[in-house]
Amino acid sequence: MASVVQDHINDPVSEGAANVVAPLTFIVPQAEKPALYSAAFTGGAPDFRFAVEDHDVLVADMRPHAGSFTLDKEGFALRTVPTETADLYDDATVGTGYFDEIRSLLMEEFDASQVAIFDATRRSDGGKGASNKDGNRGPAPRIHVDYTAKSGPQRARDVFGADAFDGLLNSGARILQVNVWRPIRGPVQRSPLALADATSVKAADLVATDQVFPDRVGEIYHLSHDKDQRWYYVPEMTRDEVLLIKGWDSIEDGRAQFTPHSAFPLPTQTNDTPARESIEVRTFVVIE
Repeated sequence: MASVVQDHINDPVSEGAANVVAPLTFIVPQAEKPALYSAAFTGGAPDFRFAVEDHDVLVADMRPHAGSFTLDKEGFALRTVPTETADLYDDATVGTGYFDEIRSLLMEEFDASQVAIFDATRRSDGGKGASNKDGNRGPAPRIHVDYTAKSGPQRARDVFGADAFDGLLNSGARILQVNVWRPIRGPVQRSPLALADATSVKAADLVATDQVFPDRVGEIYHLSHDKDQRWYYVPEMTRDEVLLIKGWDSIEDGRAQFTPHSAFPLPTQTNDTPARESIEVRTFVVIE
């Protein structure tokens, strides 16, 4: 494990906050484009055509400064938004009542004209993972961004339809890809999310990676390590809280477009610590 712990003299790190030093998993840059061949493609275990490395980094407590973080600057925001959906493992109630809650939240947050919800994924680091329609899922262990400058607009085109997507952009509308991440049970004491401050991430740190499926090739970013990157997490995150995470933005004017993030192990967690269970809802937000 490579250990690179920074002073972060200019970081808004508060004395007495629940800051931790923990390993995050970064991609190792290589000459050829990295690729991940899915289990569905290989018929067995996934095939990773790249190497990764761990670096010990300071992950700062977001809570003392959460009110000042925005999606357009840092790329993420913390909100207190209780849910009335009792069972977040029930696909029917998630697809109706919970999606309605998420849509209302984002419409108000962004003064949006529409919100398109296109995916929901549950994750757990206990046992075989959390149940989903396409199989069980655990936390994502490598730092990544769900979409890239190429795949972000392509996914939006798929969701809205080519004509509607082009019409929105031609009319001057802005389209954001936003993930809404919530603990199913709290407080989270194991495998929380680490999020990179987008202002500390250089374009060269983002490594486009092919995701190969039987019927298509997608693209995500992995992240290579840089000592100037700044990291945050939410200690003891509760079920009443959500993280808003930007994955792509149609506006390219210097504001945050991509937010690297990953699960990471807390120094205090053990095998007896309650498993992290979470649900993330992927959306496109339209601002006209």
